Amino acid sequence: MRLLLILPLLFISSSCEPRKSDRAAKAPLAVSLPVTDIKSSVVRINSTQRSWSPSQPWEKNPPNQRRALAAIVGPQRVLTTSELVADSTYLEFESSDGKCFAQAKVIAVDYEANLALLGPNSEAEGNLLFAQTNPLQIAAAPKIGQSLDILQIEDNGLPLLTPGTLQSVDVSSNFLPGHSFLTYCVKASMQSAASSYSLPVMLGGKLAGVLISYNAKDQICDVASTDIVARFLQACVGGDYKGFPSLGIAVARTEDPSFRQWLKLADDQGGIFIHNVRKGGAAALAGAKVGDVLIAVDGHSIDRRGYYQHPNYGSLFWGHLIRGDRSTGDIVTLSLLRDGQALDLKVTLTREEESTRLVPAYQFDKAPNYLIKGGFVFQELSRPLLEAFGENWESRAPLNFLDAMENPEKYEGKVDRIVFLSGSIPTPATVGYESLRNLIVHKVNGQEIKNMKSLISAFQANLNELHSIEFAEENFTVYLDDTVSSAVDKQLLQRGIPRLSRSE
Repeated sequence: MRLLLILPLLFISSSCEPRKSDRAAKAPLAVSLPVTDIKSSVVRINSTQRSWSPSQPWEKNPPNQRRALAAIVGPQRVLTTSELVADSTYLEFESSDGKCFAQAKVIAVDYEANLALLGPNSEAEGNLLFAQTNPLQIAAAPKIGQSLDILQIEDNGLPLLTPGTLQSVDVSSNFLPGHSFLTYCVKASMQSAASSYSLPVMLGGKLAGVLISYNAKDQICDVASTDIVARFLQACVGGDYKGFPSLGIAVARTEDPSFRQWLKLADDQGGIFIHNVRKGGAAALAGAKVGDVLIAVDGHSIDRRGYYQHPNYGSLFWGHLIRGDRSTGDIVTLSLLRDGQALDLKVTLTREEESTRLVPAYQFDKAPNYLIKGGFVFQELSRPLLEAFGENWESRAPLNFLDAMENPEKYEGKVDRIVFLSGSIPTPATVGYESLRNLIVHKVNGQEIKNMKSLISAFQANLNELHSIEFAEENFTVYLDDTVSSAVDKQLLQRGIPRLSRSE
């Protein structure tokens, strides 16, 4: 997610609230509405979240609490951001007047699109809370330059609509890097009153999007677009949410004249170069190859920068043709150029599940896999673990880890996950090995390690007095005494570590 100033979270101290004089000065920027006009179409969501510790995967971090104002979009159905529900341990609906509460549950969530659909956990509580509510309809997609209204409700129950101008539209990532969706850039002077993590965005009394973040300095709001919200809700119908599709390709621009000549592209042709095709992805299954040039999708011509002309938004990045205009299971036509010859491919769009990646980009709502053996701590590599190396993790993280994330094809067919030694707890079994860390495990007791399950199995199957651990890069072997390490494991359990392994 870009480093934007998010709207203040729940439980801000009263000293952070603006003075009444400050609110009065900003009052003309917002419109007060009769309470009955809008309050029946929104609820607050209170979320308690606890993520897992990157350095101690058997423990959770301290709880974090957030609050949001969310739109009711169907019978006992509420739309919010996935960021609000990620790693949640408790979700709660609160009526806009603060008089009625109901425990909530996730009906569908898409972390890549940053959207989630919630419902009541108890039918009885839901019937009570949603008895007098009116779901919002989805608005028609706005045009650039049009005015949108951002809805807030103060603690005293006063609804406020802050007008903002839709300045631009782009296909960008707003939560998870590498996952881009159609996003509105809205210029609006937001009030800090009635602080909320996310807010409904309105157009003519209908829901036009969900505010994701707010930059107070530049007064810019990032808003999940009407198109993506509508597509998400449509995919949730029936209860079998399949997620937004992907092609499974990586592309590059074709602006360089020499590059275009080598690709045999005419001056009046656009197109983007396909430099990677993910094995098992939708494009690969349809026959796309590295070196192909993507000229058009379903007849929409793509220029040499990767943009096409959208009927409503104008020049737009081509990814929206797949991840915004289509659903999983849809068939699209890719117009390609291969060795200068035109070629059309019919592609059935599929969802790329995060569980199939060598290095997962996210692991929300899932406990990390690990193993503690004699004090050695083994983990599976993920992007959250890389980000734990700090703000500049792209340069601070170990090069072997970064290479695995950027070039997973090197490990294709060899391993399912990168298992590595993350560090060691000082024990009699790890004496002399305290400095070892961030080493990728190749073999244990002669068995190749493909994931955490195979690592645990390799230790358990060994009947010798010593365990051998071979590392990939350093080409050396560590020996671990089984008797000593087993005794250490028992002591670690007695001293408070809840379990020594997890391989789910």
